[in-house]
Amino acid sequence: MTSTAPLPVSEPVAARPVTLITGATGGIGRATAHALAPDHDLILQGRNRAALEALQREVEAAQPGVQVQLLELDLLHPATFADAVADLRPHHLVHNAGVAELGAVAGQPHDRWSWTLAVNVVAPAELTRLLLPSVRAAHGTVVFINSGAGLRANPGWASYAASKHALKALADALRQEEAASGVRVASLYPGRTASPMQQAIREQEGAEYDPAAFIQPATVADVVRYVLAAPRDVSLDDVAVRPGPH
Repeated sequence: MTSTAPLPVSEPVAARPVTLITGATGGIGRATAHALAPDHDLILQGRNRAALEALQREVEAAQPGVQVQLLELDLLHPATFADAVADLRPHHLVHNAGVAELGAVAGQPHDRWSWTLAVNVVAPAELTRLLLPSVRAAHGTVVFINSGAGLRANPGWASYAASKHALKALADALRQEEAASGVRVASLYPGRTASPMQQAIREQEGAEYDPAAFIQPATVADVVRYVLAAPRDVSLDDVAVRPGPH
């Protein structure tokens, strides 16, 4: 006798979210790409095509099945962004790219201020503006990797701290503007993190660079992963990632 029992219906497979990471080839960016690859497809932004392709091979080898797109983009030229991202449909944005050059207000020329503000503030603002319709449609999350310098300013850090204070203002305003759209906005404030950028800063300070003395990039990446995966009944607006006790 032939059974007439209905066949079981398979549950639909949820699409993997697509997350854009700026500054992807740096310390925190690279670690974030690896941390997200098990559950996210990725858009990796950077200026150096060869470095992006190397990271793509690295991530794909570690996580077979992940889909990786490359976005070769110079963040100093926001007029080029619209064409470059026109076909991208990310669910989440992780604004990780940043630059820092130390100098006293009395000695740092305007071109260093313009460079710092362009990369650290203008670029994330413009990329967010262009990609916000896609993030809104996905009820996604915008993560700004800020800094302890976004909460205070120390001697020699005026241009960098000013850019990070401005990045906090950008995030705070965006969060309120998008409250009704379902978009979550988070600012992360890591302390000193072992990375090429930190190595360059220590050289400017005339100090030794010991990666073991600082927060590890993978730790910050795990926090980014949690912020993106957090239940929808919470919004992690400001997250301080400080060095733990030794």
